[in-house]
Amino acid sequence: MSYTMNVLEQAKKNNPGEPEFIQAMTEILTTLQPYVDARPEYEKAGILERLVEPERAVLFRVPWVDDAGKVRVNRGYRVQFNSAIGPYKGGLRFHPSVCLSIIKFLGFEQIFKNSLTGLPIGGGKGGSDFDPKGKSDREVMAFCQSFMTELYRHIGADTDVPAGDIGVGGREIGFMFGQYKRVVNRFEGVLTGKGLTYGGSLARTEATGYGLVYLVDEMLRRHGKSLEGRTVAVSGSGNVAIYATQKVQQLGGKVVTLSDSNGFIYDAEGIDLSLVKDIKEIRRGRISEYKGHKPGAVYTEGRGIWNIPCDIALPCATQNELNGDDAKTLVKNGCFAVGEGANMPSTLEATEVFLQNKVLFAPGKAANAGGVATSALEMSQNSMRISWSFDEVDQKLRGIMVNIYDNIAAAAKEADCEDNFVAGANIAGFKKVAEAMMQQGTV
Repeated sequence: MSYTMNVLEQAKKNNPGEPEFIQAMTEILTTLQPYVDARPEYEKAGILERLVEPERAVLFRVPWVDDAGKVRVNRGYRVQFNSAIGPYKGGLRFHPSVCLSIIKFLGFEQIFKNSLTGLPIGGGKGGSDFDPKGKSDREVMAFCQSFMTELYRHIGADTDVPAGDIGVGGREIGFMFGQYKRVVNRFEGVLTGKGLTYGGSLARTEATGYGLVYLVDEMLRRHGKSLEGRTVAVSGSGNVAIYATQKVQQLGGKVVTLSDSNGFIYDAEGIDLSLVKDIKEIRRGRISEYKGHKPGAVYTEGRGIWNIPCDIALPCATQNELNGDDAKTLVKNGCFAVGEGANMPSTLEATEVFLQNKVLFAPGKAANAGGVATSALEMSQNSMRISWSFDEVDQKLRGIMVNIYDNIAAAAKEADCEDNFVAGANIAGFKKVAEAMMQQGTV
């Protein structure tokens, strides 16, 4: 058995009961195998053995008091995976599904995603099984303050800089930053996604969705296609989905679907984004409310969003939302391009279906990198005590996403698998991290 597959098999044994983490390792190491096995210096230095083990993983309890005066206890996590090219960087996710396997898979993917941005940031991830839905602002504040009272010991502007993720928006970042500042008696850029009044960056809210569309647009243009006049299916209705929809519409495409955990909406005339923003960003409602304002729209409970015919699919909700059967349906209905706006939204089977059918497929670690890229730009602004305009940040973001496409396309071509951007992203992201690890010795 090859070096790469030996490491993968041992890693599976070392991480029983962690299916998401095993899935992420399998996808990445399998595509890296030809590249790594041709370079024995990596085996000699134990690069893969070190890569699949976090440098540090912290699990802690988070006690807080609800509005009824009852003490609640949640679990908190921070996995600091790899700091070879810079301080750990990755979001915090507050969702009932959060567990060690999910945080490790996200942190592992983050290593490669952050490397692809070309910016000096390592990979990490964290969060809690706390669910902010249905909680009052005071309850969310109480939880965030308790969470940060432990987390502050493990982070810092030059150590680990968390950001938001599912369940963690501007409100939660604000509460956590306030507690961090209170505890350490220091104002520093330790969190990104902050409010504009206290060190946040313009375009950060839009960054992941915009970045996704910038990369997909570049991928299409290099293959003689465009978004102009195309029908696009988008899943999710959070920041990524909303701002991906906005950018698609600006570039002449028509988004016809959005979803949340309850179901999805289909509007053949094109999604009314101002209505969606009112429902999701202002009233924090459910996507089903859309139909009440647009009688021509159709709301469907549960799964099925990928049955809607489209030219381009942008899964922007959560991991493994698009399976093999969904992929086959998309291909059958004429879908020719897929861009992952979420972290690992396609199963391994779905990815294989897309690649076998020559669908232009941009994996999440490349297509989803706009958010962390702009977070790194926020870190730069904080360090320099300056603030760039929206257009300056947006221009830098587009440049980063085009550069990511160039790098993954070049890596795929060099590996004799042209247009396999899954392999291209994994190889391009790995090369930089592996070389840094080699140069720094066995640390």
